[in-house]
Amino acid sequence: MNRKKFLKTTGILTVGTLLGGLYSWQIEPKWLEFTKVSMPVKNLPNQLIGKVLMQISDIHVGNRFDYQFIIDSFKKAQELQPDFVVYTGDFVSWENSEQLRQLTTVLKYAVKGSLGTAAVLGNHDYGKNWKEKNVADSIVAEIERASIQVLRNECIKLGGLNIIGMDDFWGMNFNPQKAISHYDESLANILLCHNPDVCDEDVWGDYKGWILSGHTHGGQVKPPFLPPPVLPVKNKTYTSGIFDVGGGRTLYINRALGTLHQVRFNVRPVITLFELKQA
Repeated sequence: MNRKKFLKTTGILTVGTLLGGLYSWQIEPKWLEFTKVSMPVKNLPNQLIGKVLMQISDIHVGNRFDYQFIIDSFKKAQELQPDFVVYTGDFVSWENSEQLRQLTTVLKYAVKGSLGTAAVLGNHDYGKNWKEKNVADSIVAEIERASIQVLRNECIKLGGLNIIGMDDFWGMNFNPQKAISHYDESLANILLCHNPDVCDEDVWGDYKGWILSGHTHGGQVKPPFLPPPVLPVKNKTYTSGIFDVGGGRTLYINRALGTLHQVRFNVRPVITLFELKQA
């Protein structure tokens, strides 16, 4: 390769790298996608056929990215007027009590379902090393002040759905047996569980139905035609989307609305809209 060709090639690669970096930093992390998924639910009441359940996950309010994006996304989501809304954990990227004030600001715009709203916590909601119970309790108080019920191995019946919430796998209150005890095979059950790795644990008993998770962010960075190089789960097949995990259970992993750090590539932020159908 002669000098002129070398300089030209180097220039093209440099410009491409800079543009790619700018896209990954300033464009894709703010390029919201609403994705629609059909959700067949056993025992679904007739009046809920066609209703929409919205899943929002991993908003990560904090200092690592401009959370005005979360507020703007909430405003767009409100326009869709969902019937149900569920939040599947990691409300904050915890550093200190400033995140409580930030979360209060964001939750003024929280999306709520006309028939009900519920949430579970994620690992980041348990503070440093996921070991600070007082942090989790404070975050729960802020969420519930916004009229969103936080399920900590509990259930709530919303407009004909039995919503079960399993507390975080890495947190201090993980009690799957207590959560699963709220399963009623005669009802229309949907279970919220932040970390999809729980699906490989021997904790599910007779539970059959949907499990809605987050946690992975889809890897946040995914080279074309390749799996994401970094996933915070043991089971590296758990990226995002729908998985048949056996035993009559279907897992859906939301690839997150927020980010741990403001970078995304080939993994746009998402809010999922499930259309309810009878199984």
